[in-house]
Amino acid sequence: MSAEACALKQTDRGFCKHAVLEHVDEPVIERLLTPRAALTAAEYLAFDLDYHVLVVMTDMTAYAEALREVAVLRGDVPARKGYPGYLYSDLAELYERAGRIKNRRGSITMIPVLSMPSDDITHPIPDLTGYITEGQIVLGRELSNQGVYPPVTVLPSLSRLMKDGIGKNFTREDHPHVASQLFASYAKALEVRGLAAIIGAEELSDADRRTLAFADAFERRFINQGEDEDRSIHETLNLAWDLLSMLPPESLIRVSEEELAKYHKGAA
Repeated sequence: MSAEACALKQTDRGFCKHAVLEHVDEPVIERLLTPRAALTAAEYLAFDLDYHVLVVMTDMTAYAEALREVAVLRGDVPARKGYPGYLYSDLAELYERAGRIKNRRGSITMIPVLSMPSDDITHPIPDLTGYITEGQIVLGRELSNQGVYPPVTVLPSLSRLMKDGIGKNFTREDHPHVASQLFASYAKALEVRGLAAIIGAEELSDADRRTLAFADAFERRFINQGEDEDRSIHETLNLAWDLLSMLPPESLIRVSEEELAKYHKGAA
């Protein structure tokens, strides 16, 4: 479907779906041109027709492989793992086409999707993508095998914009502290889980067992969210305090005394 046809095909929600497809068995040059063609269509819809456009680009790993193939044929000097030294600037040229333009009402939001070869987040493709984009959501095979949906691996996931859009007058005053405490408590719980795998859960202290129970509940109740579940931000924050209440108040050092007194169910 052309960009013009897409723009004219409006739905009850005021948007339409536009897909630019390319298969892995297509010529390399087509694999390199496809994301640029998609972004050109998105720019037309956003900046000429004032749409708010979401661009989902998958899989950028296949794109980078095509770029490496062309670089080898051209005789370019290889960098890490054989990828060309300009991989960073090439990816940035694509990712940084997202955003807004002054005096234009439309916008482009981009979600590049990629797979990590050998599950290595330090591989050049995810590593450079993480430098360019404003955040990353890492999906884990282990959580998926446990039936957790979406299987978001919390610790390597991040948002560089979250701090500017949460807290008082945005979500709730305790949001930044709760997010930091959940992150720290879950990181500690994963350390305890690793220890339990070595010495056995029965050898853990009572405090470590509570921490281990927190990790299980965090994955089962907080990360796990059904496709049809509509959980508001306030419901999510209340759920976070339910989980943090499994831990003793004295171990929660990233939230204030006032927040503990107000929200922690075990606080005096």
